[in-house]
Parts: sequence; C-alpha cells; structure tokens
Amino acid sequence: MTNFKRKKISFLARLRNYFITGIIVLVPIGFTLYLTLFLISISSKLIPSEINPNNYLPFSIPGLEIFLSIIFITFIGGLSLSFIGRRILRFVNDIFKRIPILRTIYSAIGQMTASFAPKKNKKKSVVLFEYPRKGIWAVGFATKENKGEINKKTNKGLINVFVPTTPNPTSGFLLMIPKKDLVYLDMSFEEASKFIVSAGTSETKKNN
Repeated sequence: MTNFKRKKISFLARLRNYFITGIIVLVPIGFTLYLTLFLISISSKLIPSEINPNNYLPFSIPGLEIFLSIIFITFIGGLSLSFIGRRILRFVNDIFKRIPILRTIYSAIGQMTASFAPKKNKKKSVVLFEYPRKGIWAVGFATKENKGEINKKTNKGLINVFVPTTPNPTSGFLLMIPKKDLVYLDMSFEEASKFIVSAGTSETKKNN
C-alpha cells in the first residue's frame, strides 16, 4: 500500500512538472503569436483598401501589410535625410506647430521619439537607480536633463527618467531623479528593452 501511494505521488508530481513545463514553453509562444496576430489585424488598416494588394490578389498574404508598412516607414526615413526631404519635413513641422492644442501633442511626441532615437555620439541613456526604496533597483531611460521650473525649485540637478513597465515597455511613468543617484550603464537601448520585456530573464552585457 505504501509503494502504491509513493508511485501515485510520484506520478502526480511528474504530471505537475509536465504541466509547469508546458506553461513555460507555451507562454512565450502564445504571447508571440498573439502579438503577431494583433499586428497583422491592425496593419490591414494602415494601408488604404484601394492600394492594399490583399484586396485584389486571388489569395490573401498574412502580414503583407506589415511588410509594406516597414518599407514605407524606411522610405520616409531615408527621404527625410535628403536635402528635399528635410525641407518638406521642416514645412510639415511648421504647420503642426502653428495649430493650437495639436502643436502641444506633436511637440511632446516629437521630443520623446528624438530622445530614444540612436545618437551618433552613442551617449549613454540606460540608467540604474534605487526605486521604489533604498536597496531595490530599477532600470530606466534618461531622456533629458531637467532645466525647467521643477529643477530650479528643487535645485537638485534632476534628470528626467522614463521607467517602462514589464512586459509592455510602451507604457510607464516619468521620474525626476538627481544625477548623483543615477548609475549609467553601458548596455544599449535595445539590450535594456529586451531585458525589461523578458521580465529580467534575458542576459545583460557582462563587463570585462
């Protein structure tokens, strides 16, 4: 009877391990597939139906809209770096900045995207700091040195730090932290984003 109970417990423990292992295997696969299907579903709305190839091809190609959107964004990026493109972009910027309310949103988003854009001088932006209390550390992105009223009132030499959430790094919150309390890391923006999205399971750069 004792051996039967041991075998039963061992069998149940094995099933539990199988179940936990199945979750570990399926969660990243399921999340990736869900995200992929979500991108495919919204990408069909990015391209007007009149020029969407999937509307007149004899068969639908999943993800075609994403591919075309990437090509379009890359083309716009390359065009904006040309002489004519810079003039057009400056003209568009001037128009948006003259429209009430819209100019506030446009300027804020433009500054945010510029902060996260790759920099030629490879200025460090990934920071480590103690939050929400001493002894607990968080990773964030230093976006800009605070030179406004808040910094003048506190007189602390504040740095604006965006702290993304896990596993969705597109949401987060803003902290203003004294520069002396920040530890600047050598990891790139991509490495830090991967570390945050993976909930800390991805490997970080090792210093020699």
